[in-house]
Amino acid sequence: MMKEIVEPLLQWYAENKRILPWRMDKEPFHVWVSEIMLQQTRIEAVMHYYARFMEALPDVQSLSSIDDDALLKLWEGLGYYSRARNLKKAAQIIIKDYRGMFPSTFEELRKLPGIGEYTAGAIASICFNEPVPAVDGNVLRVISRITGSCENVLLPVTKKKVTEQLLQIMPDSPGDFNEALMELGETVCLPNTAPACGECPLSGSCTAYREHLTELLPIRIKKTKRRRENLTVFILTAPDGSIALDKRKDPGLLSGMYQFPNIKGYYSEEELYLTLDNWNLNPVQIEFIRETKHVFTHIDWMMKGFRVQVNNKPERFIWVSPEELKSDYPLPAAFQKMLP
Repeated sequence: MMKEIVEPLLQWYAENKRILPWRMDKEPFHVWVSEIMLQQTRIEAVMHYYARFMEALPDVQSLSSIDDDALLKLWEGLGYYSRARNLKKAAQIIIKDYRGMFPSTFEELRKLPGIGEYTAGAIASICFNEPVPAVDGNVLRVISRITGSCENVLLPVTKKKVTEQLLQIMPDSPGDFNEALMELGETVCLPNTAPACGECPLSGSCTAYREHLTELLPIRIKKTKRRRENLTVFILTAPDGSIALDKRKDPGLLSGMYQFPNIKGYYSEEELYLTLDNWNLNPVQIEFIRETKHVFTHIDWMMKGFRVQVNNKPERFIWVSPEELKSDYPLPAAFQKMLP
């Protein structure tokens, strides 16, 4: 059954694939950056970031030498900032150990920071025609529906099984085949909604379609429990209009990123003043801004924000102008929610 999906899928892809900037050539640097950006992010959201990134960093050499803060500013809004740091680390290894030439095999690509099996498979197949699968969430969903599999796609053993199935049917154009599977999952065989089975080239081979299981598959059973954390955030503003920042410590969530000063938990007004006093600040006025939520992979931040006018600028904080905050300091999306 699996073998019969190859030709109709490739034909459908040739006729329907979207024109995307990283598909204009098979340059490994372009494919690599796009694949890292597309982790946890939809294509429509990535387009702007990709164009901005490539304008600033057109090759491995420029990526390897960029200042960390400038890199994170370019990445601002995409989240998962460790991905950007790993891009730079990998670029430095490519310059040092590979003389600036991109590794051309799956096994060599896997050795680079931030490149897992999926990304290595995508680069190796698309750019170097190596017959290896690239199995992401889209591919797992498509294959689960085609085969009618009730196995939990969040388990490594399921991903391994799908990888082995795809290895057995890999055609002479592995890059197109992998991209076709991903494209089908992104545009037709959709998650969290009724898939467009009437537009699918594989509906005749699809067990889920035939047995009316499309809305039940794939099976996703999460074992991890989400944690909830309350956070009080301060927008500290000095008389000259500058705003206080500090840096999050390594390691940990958003490590090394700039943030507005904050404390864990919710507090009374008296306790807020006590915190400000401990920070050697002289508050003039405290004003509640808003209450909001930010969702990470395994934790939810429940955030209360306060704007505080102060008449001094202790050195424990980094004081920046609103213009500098916008242009020079990468601020995670969680804290951007506190801006006007």
